[in-house]
Amino acid sequence: MSDLLVVESLPVWLPLTSPWLHQQILQLPEGITVRIVAERVENLDAFSHPNLRSLQDGKQLRYVWDKGTRRLGLRDHLGLVASTCRRERAGVLHSHWGDWGWRDRGVSRRLGIPQVVTYYGKDVSFLPRRDPVWRERYADLFRTVGRVLCEGPHMAERIVDLGCDPGRVAVHHLGVDVSAIEYRPRAWTPSVTLKVLIAASFREKKGIPLALEALGRLAADVDLRVTIIGDASADPRSVVEKDRILTAAEPLGPRVAFLGYQSLGRLFEEAYAHHVFVSPSLTAADGDTEGGAPVSLIDMAATGMPIVSSTHCDIPSVVLHGKTGLLASEGDVDGVESNLRWLIEHPSAWETLVEAGRRHVEAEYDSRRLGRRLGEIYQEVAG
Repeated sequence: MSDLLVVESLPVWLPLTSPWLHQQILQLPEGITVRIVAERVENLDAFSHPNLRSLQDGKQLRYVWDKGTRRLGLRDHLGLVASTCRRERAGVLHSHWGDWGWRDRGVSRRLGIPQVVTYYGKDVSFLPRRDPVWRERYADLFRTVGRVLCEGPHMAERIVDLGCDPGRVAVHHLGVDVSAIEYRPRAWTPSVTLKVLIAASFREKKGIPLALEALGRLAADVDLRVTIIGDASADPRSVVEKDRILTAAEPLGPRVAFLGYQSLGRLFEEAYAHHVFVSPSLTAADGDTEGGAPVSLIDMAATGMPIVSSTHCDIPSVVLHGKTGLLASEGDVDGVESNLRWLIEHPSAWETLVEAGRRHVEAEYDSRRLGRRLGEIYQEVAG
């Protein structure tokens, strides 16, 4: 594999909800050098990288100038992306999120650098539905993009529906460092309190109120405790969803504990202290979807935890119904309740279920293997 420099471009490096992106870049093979360029940075204590540049780090006047020129429509991309690509003689520009990829297209075209764009969910479903102009913008991007990456076959179909040539679209899973995740298969007996974990940002598409309703029904027959990791963001939609979640949790009373946002390390600590992971994603009223599947499903399966989720988007590729976990139709509270009851009534089946889940993660979502594959994609696009 010949040496290649790739500029990774994204709006923010890096939210606590995106550890998989850090892992993706760390696992790139030798011969691939990266420069990460972001408008702003956060959580550097958790996601440090030696080759990270942020517009936020420069002079305040430059930050204001750059933001102003974009707001006035004089250009769409960060000036720092263009200057970094030019100075470092980038061989590939990898833009993360479809809308950011559209903004970066001018850099790719002006400098003659092949562009890779990864879509993650909101950019596929919510943006084009909220504002049809994104369909036109994506059509423009798709004319020259080298490769469009996405998590699974469902999202790939949606990207093709938006007008992308199927030959430019490739499924590339989001991976986790399986070797760093200890496998501790869960077991449970009726004499023990059933501990259920929910972990997600407070967004309608996560289906948390639905999960709480199903668990509330279960609480009449089973001694259970529920822990929720996550919180609302500054997005008004998220704030509204938090109110819905708090309301849905009221019937469970003190059996629900809210821990807020936590580090990935704390998430795993809590995971090993719980029996079941519940994550019934669904399509929000405004059209927002997972696009692919929550990476938390991959993490939890790797730990050896039974999963109850939904058939939403690419989740059936991550959780194989009846083999590695249990899926209900999206929005089906009765189905979620039924799957939870099945786990309670069949504790002897847990071992087979979680062993298959771990093997599936090892085979399809190991970040080391996926890092090598991403390096190959970069080389293919660079020619």
